[in-house]
Amino acid sequence: MNKVFIAVLLATALAAIEGTIVATAIPSITTDLSGVELISWIYSAYLLTSAIATIIFGKLADLFGRKKMIIIGISIFLLGSLLCGLAQSMEQLIVFRAIQGIGAGSILPITLTIVGELFDTEKKRAKGQGWISMVWGVSGVIGPLVGGFIVDQLTWHYIFLLNIPFGLGSIFMIAKYYEEEVQTAKRKIDYAGALFFSIGMVALLYTIIEGSNTQNWFGSKSIILYAVAAIALIIFVRVELKAEEPIVPLSLFRNRRLNIVNGLTLFVMAIVISISAYLPIFAQSVFGKNATQAGLMLTPLSVMWTVGAILGSNLIGRLTTKTIIQIGTGLLVIATFILTTLSADSNEILVYVGTGLLGVGMGLIAPMLIIAVQTSAKRDQLGTSIGLNSFINTFSQSVGAAIFGMLFNLATSEKLASFGKGDINLNGHFDTNIFSSEEIGQLVDIIASGIRVVYSGSFAFAIVAFVLAFFIAKKKPI
Repeated sequence: MNKVFIAVLLATALAAIEGTIVATAIPSITTDLSGVELISWIYSAYLLTSAIATIIFGKLADLFGRKKMIIIGISIFLLGSLLCGLAQSMEQLIVFRAIQGIGAGSILPITLTIVGELFDTEKKRAKGQGWISMVWGVSGVIGPLVGGFIVDQLTWHYIFLLNIPFGLGSIFMIAKYYEEEVQTAKRKIDYAGALFFSIGMVALLYTIIEGSNTQNWFGSKSIILYAVAAIALIIFVRVELKAEEPIVPLSLFRNRRLNIVNGLTLFVMAIVISISAYLPIFAQSVFGKNATQAGLMLTPLSVMWTVGAILGSNLIGRLTTKTIIQIGTGLLVIATFILTTLSADSNEILVYVGTGLLGVGMGLIAPMLIIAVQTSAKRDQLGTSIGLNSFINTFSQSVGAAIFGMLFNLATSEKLASFGKGDINLNGHFDTNIFSSEEIGQLVDIIASGIRVVYSGSFAFAIVAFVLAFFIAKKKPI
């Protein structure tokens, strides 16, 4: 079991570190491949396919077994990584990132499901999920450092090729040591449900992501895609009602405990994206930090997330899962409130306190949410339930990025445009040949006020999460 768990942690690390290590390679990638206008899709293509894959692979794992599907998922991820490392154009890289995203989307729900089955008590599961959270937290710190070293010493291609030996090691260990009993009864795959779910969610996520990039939410193209998404998802629901083995059993939505947990996931993960996206902007534009220093200001989030995960696993047995989640969401409320007070005159310590508290809160919450899913779902729907939760996790990041981007632009776009000097960088490099010292001071205040609006939105999300935590059922519904 220990060897299988190590393999699971290794597979998790592949998906976890990919989200942070790529960021350090973006300047080199754009220098080599050009296509600066496509930068956002290096992330978005990965995010989009990952979101769809989480729910489909979660169901396939229930049908055909965790072992087979995790090996297939890691293999797809490694194929995408190899192709990304060999990419010769920005368009190729985006397509290959989409392939990589499919693999990454399969890894998350299946590894979480395997952990749920490896450990037979709630306390052991909590420690297992705590280790998974630690992997994500450590990856947030190590990713940028490793990525920077590889780019400086080698080339950006090795950012992707680095995955291959570790992925092969994980496949070998799972294939050799993971023993699983799978029912051999013939299963019918819900191809129609998977197709219409994919069409609907791709259309919806594409519109959300593109809207967050361009701030054009209701252009003719967006309206068409909204319509496509609505029609496809309506057909999807009708298909699921009739399917023998629905890709997403609609009975899951009648499970009150699961609904509350998924709602919590939606709000808390959106808060995280507001921190990771806008704190570096605040650090550079308001505090005048360089990119490396700005990245380091996110370190307390990752480090304290790990601390919170360890603390949470040790609290199981002394406190209920519900109580631990309540404490975690309470910390989110305090942390986001602190961040709403930030200004150009704020002490940097305030940022570290806010992000640190947020990290502890998320470390307490994230493993407990997975445990709540595991204790609420039927065994034959465990993979599907975790897949749905993982999908909501990824979906919330897209929606959160869109909402917070809209809030920031509503608060700043007209004020920044009033300077009449074209696009203004948000990296703190204000040209003194163009702007006077008084104007630079005004720019800093405008950007700071915009980010306060963003964190006011995060504060509202935290309050909703705190309230939802009180509605989690204490015991598994019958």
